[in-house]
Formats: sequence, structure tokens, C-alpha cells
Amino acid sequence: MVAELPVPLILYALRSWLGEKPSGPGSSATTVAVVEAFGYNNAEADLAVYRQQFGLPSCTTSNGCFRKVNQLGQAGPYPAQNISWMQETAIDLDMVSAICRNCKLLLIEANSPLFEDVAAAVQMAADLGAHVISNSYGGDELAGYTYDESYNYNGENVVLVASSGDVGFGQGAQFPSSSEYVVAVGGTTLATASTFRGWTESAWINTVSGCSQLSTKPTWQHDTGCPTKMVNDVAAVADPNTGVAVYAPGVDLEGNILPPGWMVMGGTSVAAPIISGVYGVNGGTIHSTSDPYSHLSGLFDIKTGLNGFCDPAYFCNAGSGYDGPTGLGTPNGTSAF
Repeated sequence: MVAELPVPLILYALRSWLGEKPSGPGSSATTVAVVEAFGYNNAEADLAVYRQQFGLPSCTTSNGCFRKVNQLGQAGPYPAQNISWMQETAIDLDMVSAICRNCKLLLIEANSPLFEDVAAAVQMAADLGAHVISNSYGGDELAGYTYDESYNYNGENVVLVASSGDVGFGQGAQFPSSSEYVVAVGGTTLATASTFRGWTESAWINTVSGCSQLSTKPTWQHDTGCPTKMVNDVAAVADPNTGVAVYAPGVDLEGNILPPGWMVMGGTSVAAPIISGVYGVNGGTIHSTSDPYSHLSGLFDIKTGLNGFCDPAYFCNAGSGYDGPTGLGTPNGTSAF
């Protein structure tokens, strides 16, 4: 039962978090792909528990809603399981489901988290017709930038979304969120308040922000302190202290995989699939990395919080208008996407 789950924010922290305009059901004609590393044998079964818990429609292989392939686009063989990536996959599938309940889900399991493998999985997601590709990983920009102009990070008719990372300001922007072709997603913290939303938001202290070393400045970014791509574009809830419920396998002290159960998750790995789900709700009618910049009324401007010490101040301090930690803000409905 919902009352037995470990946090009060559960699905409520996603649907009503979007503001006065609730998320829509999305369309079964829209496919959101999640790119992961390693295998997750029970992904479909664990997803079914999450969706049943919250009254979401069934999403299975048999009804055509769920599909799992390896990075070659084949239904097996799949990579060996890895508990950290199994939990990551559960986050991504659950969060996209929470926001876009009718979207089809495409899970692509790359052989490893090396860029050559996850980039190949991104390309495969596009080749298989994904409208949105969610990426909850990041790494060294110099290593990743090799793939910036290839493997459909710059694909047409598909939007790529990526988490910015969870190590705060000062470590540098990570790829692929630093790519000019990708929607970079930062994180927020929630605090209860007597408002119509029931809480306020501030920048999450651990979200990554910063100026790319390599990527070209998108024409729609107009901040003056960074001559290249500035991370982030938008944000969503990420603080694990105000986290979301996810149904996923656990792990014991020896690293053994435990049976699945309910747990609290956070990080920009939560925020990215939330934004991917919002894009999915629109069913391909917008699908552009630039759209939040021309739809500011569909975003909540986050004006407080920081993730470090910096100059210029907006690199690491939330404030009126655009800032690094939260970009343009968080979704108020779906119109900005």
C-alpha cells in the first residue's frame, strides 16, 4: 500500500510538482528510450510493480509498450548485471512512467559505461525510432566529446536529455550534458511551504553546473559569462532528502544483489528522466533542445540556493532568470517542452 512506502513524496512529488497544469497521459505513439549500461534481468517485472502501485497502465513486452534490447538492437544476449546500474535503470523507467504514463518505453542496455558503448546505444535508440532519449550518466568531457557530432547526440527529430551530475560546482561540466545538442538537467531541493504547490524549490547543492570546455554556444543561450555551452538548461527535483520512491533491487554489505523493494532515490539521475517524460507527454509536437528558452511561461524560475563558490556568480548561484544550477527553471506543466 502507498502508506507503507518510505517517503511522503512518492508519485505526488512528480505529478503535482509540475505545477497548476498536471502532466498529461502522453501517447502510445511516443517512445522514450533510456540508455543504460550492463544488464537488468528483471527490469520489466520490477517496472510492473511500480506502475501497479500508482495505478499506471500496464507496460509490457506482450502489449507492445515495453521493449528491451542490447546496444546492437537485439533481444539478447544482454550484458552481465551490475547492481548500481540496475538501480539506475529502475530510476529511469519509473520516472519516465510517472510523468508520461502512456509513452512506450525502450530500454537499451549497453555493454559497459564506456562512451563508445553508451554512444552506440544512443545511436541505436534513434535508429529504433525513439522520440526522446534519456541519459543518466556523465563523464570526462574530453573523452566524451569525440562522440558529440556522431551517434545521434546531434540527431534530428529526437531530443536527447542528460543529467548534469551530482558532485557540485568546481569539477567541471560533464559529457553528454555539456553537448550543445543535449538538454542538460540540473537538480533542485524541495521544502514544504504554504503555497499552492505545497513546497518551494531551491538549487540542490550537489548538482553540477559550469561552462563547457569544448562545445559550441547554442544560439538560444544568451548568458554572457560563458562563451561555450553552459550547463544547465532546466532542472527537476534531485535532492535525495526530498527524493522519490523507486522499486528496485537492493544490495547487501558484501555486494550481493537482494530482492527488489521500495527505496528512496535522488540525484540528477532522477531529474533527467523526469524531464524526458515531460518531453514525452508532448508527443513529438515540439521536441527541440531550444524550446524551453522560448517558452519561459512554462517554467518555474528557481531563485535561491547554490552548489559552490564561483565567479561569475550565476555559474553556481540560483537567481532570477537563467543560472547554472537550475538553468531556466523547473517545469510548470509541459508547455516549455
